[in-house]
Amino acid sequence: MEGRLLDKIAKPFNVDMPDRETLESTLDVILPQIRHHSEDLFEEVFLDTHFVEMRDDVTFHDVVLHIFREGGDYLTSHDGKMDCGQWSFIGNKMVIGSSTCSGTLYTLAFSDPDFFILERHGNARKFERKRYLVLAREPIARKMEWNEALEYLFDKYRNSSSFFITVAVIVV
Repeated sequence: MEGRLLDKIAKPFNVDMPDRETLESTLDVILPQIRHHSEDLFEEVFLDTHFVEMRDDVTFHDVVLHIFREGGDYLTSHDGKMDCGQWSFIGNKMVIGSSTCSGTLYTLAFSDPDFFILERHGNARKFERKRYLVLAREPIARKMEWNEALEYLFDKYRNSSSFFITVAVIVV
C-alpha cells in the first residue's frame, strides 16, 4: 500500500519516455538522462554475457549474438554462423574487430547487466552505418523490439531514488 501511494505521489515528477521514430534519436534523448547510472567500462560487466544486437531496421530479422570473453576474445554468431575476433581497451575506448589493430573504435555510451551500448568514435556524419551498437542481454532482446527494450531501460532508471530522498528530506 505504501509503495503505491509513493508511486502516485511520484508520478507527476517522473519524466516520460520520449516518443522517437529511430533507435538513434531515442538514445540521443534518453542516454543523457540515465548515463549517471551506467557502469564504468573497466568494470567489465559485459564479460561472458550473451548479448543480442538490436536495430531499428524493419528488414533486419537476423539474430546476431555478441560475446565478450575474458582475455580479449570476441565471439559473434550471425544466425548460428560463428566468427571470432578480439576486443581490447585503448585508454577509455574499446576496439572490437578481427584483431587488435583491425576493428572499430567505440566509446561507452551505457552499460549495466542488461544493456551494453557503445557509440562509434569519430564523426557520425561520415558513417555509413548507425552510430550506436546496441546490445541487450539475450532474454530481453528475444522478447522485445528495440523500442520496447529502450523503454524498459528508461523505466529501470526513471524512478531513481533521488525523488524519494527529496520527499524524505521534505517530510523530516
